[in-house]
Amino acid sequence: MKTEFSRGVAVGRIGAAGREMDIEADAAERAALARRFGLPAIHALSCHYRLTPGRQEQVLAEGWLAAEVEQVCVATAEPFVSMLTADFVARFVPAERFREDEDLDPEAVDEIPYEHDTIDVGELAAEELSLALDPYPRRPGAVLPADVGSVDLPPATAEADDDAAKEGRPSPFAALAALRKDDI
Repeated sequence: MKTEFSRGVAVGRIGAAGREMDIEADAAERAALARRFGLPAIHALSCHYRLTPGRQEQVLAEGWLAAEVEQVCVATAEPFVSMLTADFVARFVPAERFREDEDLDPEAVDEIPYEHDTIDVGELAAEELSLALDPYPRRPGAVLPADVGSVDLPPATAEADDDAAKEGRPSPFAALAALRKDDI
């Protein structure tokens, strides 16, 4: 499967001592990823990897991600640029040995299946970027406009409860009082 930001690495070419490498997304890849993640733009995306071979053709990938993304502020609906960094660890496992555990351990290293002796460190970087994005991005210093979030409700007073009783509506506190009497 071809992804927006694909960087295949042949497992056999990693070597017994491991391998360090840097990857960087070009403009077309960043634009495609921005569409995938619903962002106005991704201005920069790079990742440094340390790949270490393990037993049974597994590969441990330690990554350090840096990105400059443009997001839309949830408070003001204005775009703003933010810098993201993340470090992560994942284990690539041959697809035939990969198994989905029903009892996932949130502290365990994520396992990613691969096929045809090739791991995709670009897609891993893209997935880690998506996890690093704030689901409710807020521009630094952004505040809600004064008229947003206010609700026009009359103040709660004893007179309001009396008015409700006169109109034949039960007070919301009457039901609570009845529950309290049952406990005594």
